[in-house]
Order: sequence, then C-alpha cells, then structure tokens
Amino acid sequence: MSKINISKLKTLTGHKDCVYTLERSNKDHIFFSGAGDGMVVYWDIEAGDNGQLIAKLPNSVYALHYLANHDLLVAGHNYEGIHLLDWQSKKEVGSLKMTESAIFDINSYGDHLYVGDTSGNVSIIDYKKLKVLHQLENGQKSARAIAINKKYNELAVGYSDNMIRIYHLDDYSLKKEIDNHTNSVFTIRYSPDDELLLSSGRDAHLMIWDVGSGYSQLQDIVAHMYAINNIDFSPDGKHFVTCSMDKSIKVWDALTFRLLKVIDKARHAGHGTSVNKLLWTGFKDLLVSASDDRTISIWDIEFNKQV
Repeated sequence: MSKINISKLKTLTGHKDCVYTLERSNKDHIFFSGAGDGMVVYWDIEAGDNGQLIAKLPNSVYALHYLANHDLLVAGHNYEGIHLLDWQSKKEVGSLKMTESAIFDINSYGDHLYVGDTSGNVSIIDYKKLKVLHQLENGQKSARAIAINKKYNELAVGYSDNMIRIYHLDDYSLKKEIDNHTNSVFTIRYSPDDELLLSSGRDAHLMIWDVGSGYSQLQDIVAHMYAINNIDFSPDGKHFVTCSMDKSIKVWDALTFRLLKVIDKARHAGHGTSVNKLLWTGFKDLLVSASDDRTISIWDIEFNKQV
C-alpha cells in the first residue's frame, strides 16, 4: 500500500479574474497561464512567486497551447481567433481571426493546429502559413476538448452535445461517435501510452475507454459532486488527477482507477471555488492548479510506499 502526503507549497496571485488554463513549456519549471482578464502570463516555479506578463488581450483566454518545435505559445483569444506569441521577447509574431466564437481548446500535430470553439467547429490550421485548411463541422454545440493519439493516428474531440467524436488524422473522416455521457464533455485525455482515453464533464462521471478495442468502455465512475473540468497524468504515467466545480482535486491510480486522495479547502487549504485546470509538471513532480478564485496553487504530492 502507499500513503500520500499533500503539501501546498505556493499560492501564485496576479490575475484579476478567473484563471481558466495552464500550459507547459519546454522547461519543466516554466509554465503559462491564461485568464478572464485577458492576461497571458509565464511563471517560473524555481524563481519565485512573481509571474511575467507576455500579452494582455481584450477578451478572456480559455485556451493556450505550446509549440515545442518553435518555442512559441498559441493563445485562443475569444471572439478574435488565435495569436502566436514569442513568450521570451513578449511579442506577437502572428495572428489569425478564423472564428468569431469563444475558443475552448487548442492542440497540435505536425504543422497543424486544431482549434475548438463554441460554434461546434474544429478548425485545422497550418500555423506556419496561418491558413485554415479544413473545418470539422459535426458538432451542433461547442467543441470543448481536443486530444491527439499519435499511436493510432486519431483525433478525439469532446462536445457540449454530450458526444465524443473520433476522427482519422489522415483525412479527418469520422471514425466513431461515443454518446455515453449525459451532458457536456469538458475534458478528454489519452494516457501516456495512447491505449486509454479518459473523459469527463458536466455529468461528473469519469469514463475510461480502451482505444485498441474500438473504444470499449472499461469504467464509468461517479468521480465528483459537480462538473469535472480537467484531467492530467503524472510524469511517470502511474497516476492522474481530476479537478471539479466542486472545488476539489482528486488523485487516482492509473492502473486500478482507484481514488487515492482528495485535495480540498478544508483539509489542505485548497481552492475556494471551481478548479479549472491542472498541470502535473516534470519539475520535482509538482502539481499546478488554477481556479475561479483567481489564484494558481503549487502542490507537492509525495507517494510514500509502505508495507
């Protein structure tokens, strides 16, 4: 068995509205945040508690995506499309107004960006040419979450029409529709080995899908009291975390899907409102969480093996 010790190391402040998203960089100790105040900020866990402003946009930022091959950050600027940011020089190097909708998620594969918005469309963009190549228009409601499976060459999208749709990455044809959720799908995440898909959303259920068997369902867990906003895996892939509008973060075993720990305000001085995003970093395995309470928290999750 194992005992888990949770320590809250830091509370990062500076955003003036709900913090909606977090994103990795190519350095384990540096990450980015975006919020309702339009600010895009980078933080260095090693350096201290003060973030540095990269860009100030007029509207909320729900989605950020880091392009590792080019060391650029893509910001989804609600109602104004995407902005490519050189985060080190704090300069914009490109933009594309490909939608007038709010942007919920951004992902990439090769030279292509995948951008999901409130219209239900997923735009496939050549980010070097800043040109829309194709749009997936299967969703009747918002495209909330996007995941890439490199092993099976698939694109998964979670929608507010309660559906998960799986597309072939080669030609973007629709491969499968999954309709088990009873409300909006807010978050989807492939396991590090690409063999599992985890999905959650407004129905507060955590569902586990076996990718290799055509997305047969392995688990349906009532995981939180209210909507589940995000899922992320530990760097070693042995655990994952979920966060919710119920203000809690939960730590799970990735092999057995057993709940191991609940992080909340009462027991760990956790967030006081909805927890929106999680980032389990490779820097000392520290976990980062972002909330409607306008703060970002840094957590040390220590797994102590016991006989």
